[in-house]
Amino acid sequence: MNHATERALPLNEWSAAALVAAYRCRALSPVEVTRAVLAHMERWEPLLHASYLWRPEQALQQAQQSERRWQRGEALGPLDGVPLTLKENIATRGDPTPLGTRATRPLAAPDDAPPAARLRESGCILLCKTTMPDYGMLSSSVSSLHPLTRNPWNLGKTPGGSSAGAAAAAAAGYGPLHLGTDIGGSIRLPAGWCGIYGLKPSLGRIPIDPPYTGRVAGPMTRTVQDAALMMQALCWPDERDSMALPFQAIQWDAWDAPLEMLRGVRIGLLLDAGCGLPVAPQVQAAVVQAARLLEAAGAVIEPMAPFLTPHMLSGMDFAWRMRSHLDLAALAPEQRDAVLPYIRTWADSAADLSGPQTFVACNQFHATRLATVQACRNYDYVISPTAPIAAFDAQLPGPTNDPLRPLEHIAFTVPFNMSEQPAASIQCGYTDDGLPIGLQIAGQRFDDLGVLQLSRAFEVLRGNQRPWPAPEDFG
Repeated sequence: MNHATERALPLNEWSAAALVAAYRCRALSPVEVTRAVLAHMERWEPLLHASYLWRPEQALQQAQQSERRWQRGEALGPLDGVPLTLKENIATRGDPTPLGTRATRPLAAPDDAPPAARLRESGCILLCKTTMPDYGMLSSSVSSLHPLTRNPWNLGKTPGGSSAGAAAAAAAGYGPLHLGTDIGGSIRLPAGWCGIYGLKPSLGRIPIDPPYTGRVAGPMTRTVQDAALMMQALCWPDERDSMALPFQAIQWDAWDAPLEMLRGVRIGLLLDAGCGLPVAPQVQAAVVQAARLLEAAGAVIEPMAPFLTPHMLSGMDFAWRMRSHLDLAALAPEQRDAVLPYIRTWADSAADLSGPQTFVACNQFHATRLATVQACRNYDYVISPTAPIAAFDAQLPGPTNDPLRPLEHIAFTVPFNMSEQPAASIQCGYTDDGLPIGLQIAGQRFDDLGVLQLSRAFEVLRGNQRPWPAPEDFG
């Protein structure tokens, strides 16, 4: 979409790049934009319930400060004055971080977490925090703390999780920039189910606190360019992350000829994850069509054999169950009773695991890493469905609704958390009933820029998409 087209849109739908260009030439003010986005949120929130700590007065104060910086010619950077939401588990100074559950104590965070600090330093306007399920342990929005967050494309469906509110907010047009977290698919799955762009960067590319195996923060936006702009602000070092990578600038320069990178690039096409839920026919058809578009533009597409095994997936599941079982056991009884029963049942199913069984389960994180790296070694990129199915019913904690079969939908996403490779989800089609379908694009470790560039190339190839949903669509 060019800027001339963008100027015809309401301000809440403008990209970050277009907003900053308008601020620079004084065609728009951050205050004007923030007011427009807040008014749009007021129309959507009674339907979506995507926000937490929504404080319009503070957002407008930040917008006024940004406006004065632009007037003085002292903007903090290429995101100054751009509206932003942060996932609730990304700590912000002075605010509680309840992790989506009533079980936690409402204590004020002493400092901004690294991603929040970098975006605040860039001058972004924090509109609100966004919702998540209890402890981020579901791929849905079901929470003991927050109201049920819904998918803007169909209010009867989930936006996914655990970055539930972030995905819903992006699809609904709560401004251009949203930040989520991902340990097994929690950025990419909701991005796919809400039809937005979500990037899980290489582990350590964006410093995070606390660090944990596979855990990353990443942008969730409507456009690839806005995700790239966020990466430029987010990738600066922070000593609180013991897993942080050395700084590497994301030098985004793919806009003039984004399709040139496709000539001869080797792309593996993974249509069978090896375990988990079967891929729905409409999802597979959309991914195959995406592969054909890339191939017609010069890419070399090669079918890939599955590499994740049921033993690997169940091992990771049981290791996470044991971790959560121990975490819940450390809570006071009244706190533990406040956690969603589904999650308590899932976690407590690990109570009788022996030491050797737990050790074998934990080893599946590394086994998955080795298998993923080996499977991807001959390819520049790998494409697959983001999820095997489209968005499921909003009230369900997971697509199987079974705490003993909780992870069968993450078989395409979780391998790239363990291998530390960057992977993104981008909209590639729709089901017959109008739900978005996500294409996952994974790259070699550290090639975050390449994943952004291939995502942009596909964004060009796929052409115009359906109009974004609006609150008026639901009466």
